[in-house]
Amino acid sequence: MPRMLDVSDEVRAEIGDEEADRLLAGETAPGSYDCTSCRTPGDSEQERTSTVLFIGDETAVLAFAHSGCLPSQVVQVTEEQLRGAVKSITGDTVDLEPDKMVPEQAVLGVTSGLVLIGGELHPALVVEPTGPIARPGTTGSGDDFLPLLIEQGFMPLTDLSAVPPVLHGWSVLLAVGQLHAVLQPSSTGGQPVAWWQAHQPLQVTDPWRAAANKHQQVLMFAAPVGSIGRQPREDLLRDALDKAAANGKLVASALPLAGT
Repeated sequence: MPRMLDVSDEVRAEIGDEEADRLLAGETAPGSYDCTSCRTPGDSEQERTSTVLFIGDETAVLAFAHSGCLPSQVVQVTEEQLRGAVKSITGDTVDLEPDKMVPEQAVLGVTSGLVLIGGELHPALVVEPTGPIARPGTTGSGDDFLPLLIEQGFMPLTDLSAVPPVLHGWSVLLAVGQLHAVLQPSSTGGQPVAWWQAHQPLQVTDPWRAAANKHQQVLMFAAPVGSIGRQPREDLLRDALDKAAANGKLVASALPLAGT
C-alpha cells in the first residue's frame, strides 16, 4: 500500500530516485514507526510522515517523523553521533545504499533525581538505553554505548565520591521548570543540537530545579541496558548507580545548565 510519505528533494538526491520511489510505493517504508522527534508512534499509512536522513562521514540513518514535528530533510551529524545512535533515531542504518541494512536502534530512557556527593545534593539525569547500542556494520550482541560516550568525553566512574568534570559544549536545557533536552555540540560548529529530546517537556521536582539553579549544572550518568532500571525512589537510584560504578558500567559528566 502506498505510504503517506514526504520525501524532500535533498533526501531524494542522497538516497536516489529508485529508493525514493520504493519508499513512496510502500515497498521499503515501515507502516508504523516511532517519530524521531517526539518519540510517539506514527503510521505512514494513516498520517503524513516525513523522511529524515541523518548523514555521518561514512554511514547514514533514514528515520521517520510526523510531518507536523519535522519536515523531510537531510541532517549532517558526526560519525560518532550516528554510530552511537544517541539521538534515539529509529530507522535503518545504511551506507547510502538501501541493500545494506542493520537492525533498528534502541531508545534512550532518562530519569531525573538528586544525588548526594560530598555532603551536597546535585541534580542528576540517569540515561539508560532500552537495548544494546552497537556500531553500524558490526555483528554480534556487543554493546558500545559506554565506549561511544567515552569517545565524546564522558568519564568512566568507579564510585560516586566526587563530582565528575564538566563536559564543555554539552548542556541540559531546562525551561519554565521543565526538562526539554540534552544538547551536544553541532558537527558544523553552529547551534547545539539535541542528543536527547523529551517527547513532552518533563516535570522536575522543586528541589531538583533549585539544585540545578544553584550549581548551574546537571550531572549526567549513563549506563548500559539493564544496569540501573526504573527505580521508584532516589535512595534506590543511588544504590543502583553505586552498583553500576563498582561494576565498571557507569560514565558521567557535569553538563552546564541552559535555561532556568
